[in-house]
Amino acid sequence: MSIELLSDILISNWYIVLLFFAVAILYSSVGFGGGSSYLAILALTGIAYTQIRSTALLCNIIVVSGNVFFFQQNKLYNWKKVIPLVLFSVPLAFLGGYLKINQTFFFILLGFTLLFAAITMWISKRIVSNTNDIKNLSISKNAGYGGIIGFISGMVGIGGGIFLAPILHLTRWDVPKKIAATASLFILVNSMSGLIGQYFNPDFAIDWNLTSILLITVFIGGQIGSRLSNRFFSPIQLKKATSILIAFASLKILWDYIQ
Repeated sequence: MSIELLSDILISNWYIVLLFFAVAILYSSVGFGGGSSYLAILALTGIAYTQIRSTALLCNIIVVSGNVFFFQQNKLYNWKKVIPLVLFSVPLAFLGGYLKINQTFFFILLGFTLLFAAITMWISKRIVSNTNDIKNLSISKNAGYGGIIGFISGMVGIGGGIFLAPILHLTRWDVPKKIAATASLFILVNSMSGLIGQYFNPDFAIDWNLTSILLITVFIGGQIGSRLSNRFFSPIQLKKATSILIAFASLKILWDYIQ
């Protein structure tokens, strides 16, 4: 990429780069990727819908990879509980990404998905802090949650952590740190699987010039955020702020495509 082309892309898309940088810092500081916010931002920019999913998933992968490594180093994974969640989510995320969907259906699905995510983020407050409060879900329930979320995530272009984490909190699946670790892993494997599925989709497309800049941006932002590690932003503050952004984007998308 030439200096002139890089300059042109940055000038014409400076607000997207700045927003992605901020989202990466905020989300990685509490162990998430930011896929829903990336989707919300891209959906409001006029970028081709065939590129939105792949760009958001690539950014997800970049941001959460470091978090997964950090959580593994700190032994925060209970693999007996984690494996059923991801075992069915991965193939279904691939299937969701592979499905060929038209523009109208994609944006309507995206609008309702983001609206649901925004509402869930706003009202979800229940946190398990005592290990005595933990409940062990059956393997079938873990697999069911993972599979359904994985399929929807693959179609829309998110990692699914924004759906999984509230469910795990509400069902008292584990303590917050282990839920954050599990959500990060879930986001990583489903983003990779959904992206592979999209690659085999005939409609797969991606603007590598803009995407490469966004990947570098979220990598830097993710590294900064992971080092903040809740020093300035609490999960509740993050959820409240981003739920407003996501709700606004979802309502605008639905207004444009349901008429």
